[in-house]
Amino acid sequence: MPNAAGRRPGFFGHAALIAKKDLAIEWKSREILATGGFLAIVIVLVFSFAFIVGGTPPGASVSAGILWVAIIISGTVALARTFDRERDGEAIRALLLSPAPRAAIYLGKLVATATLMVGVELLVTILCGLFFNAGAGAVTGRLALLLGLGTLGFASVGCVFSAALLRSKSRDVLLSTLLYPVVIPILIAGARGTAQLLDPAPDLDAVTFWTEFMASVDVVFLVVGVWSFEPIISGD
Repeated sequence: MPNAAGRRPGFFGHAALIAKKDLAIEWKSREILATGGFLAIVIVLVFSFAFIVGGTPPGASVSAGILWVAIIISGTVALARTFDRERDGEAIRALLLSPAPRAAIYLGKLVATATLMVGVELLVTILCGLFFNAGAGAVTGRLALLLGLGTLGFASVGCVFSAALLRSKSRDVLLSTLLYPVVIPILIAGARGTAQLLDPAPDLDAVTFWTEFMASVDVVFLVVGVWSFEPIISGD
């Protein structure tokens, strides 16, 4: 659609409009934030009862693993709804008939999904800090970078699978089954890097390695996602 100046939006303009549309719908319903946030809280609470013995919190490695497991599982909730709303009333057909490039649709969905995941991650990070005494302190910036890269990689590959399973009746089960083995590198890098940050004597060289590793994985996932999204969604 033309903007206020009468010009049609470009590639990034289309992506921004799609992301804005998804976020506006979520702002009204709060469906993903409420469901993902509640699931993340339950996961952290269950692990807190399992690992906190005698009032002693678990080590940095355990706390980091709990944080990333909660993020990955709650993030799956957001991915499950990424294209599910487009299925109602065949809205996906209208989206595909719009002048927006397929890659812009993918990027818009990616931005919206990552934004919602970040909202849940803030809650999970705060809860882990409270329950497991896992404060980031002076390394908050590095932790935020790790979480941001993990969110980008997870959403990049997740949006492709969510689009591919749009018509599947068992999409909720298949999504996690197909997605989790692929995002294992992100989970490992995030957990190991976060564990080093939360350690009383953090190994910043190791943190840098895992951050660079995750950034490399993100680039691969993003390139493959942009390349594969069009044939996947067009063949729907």
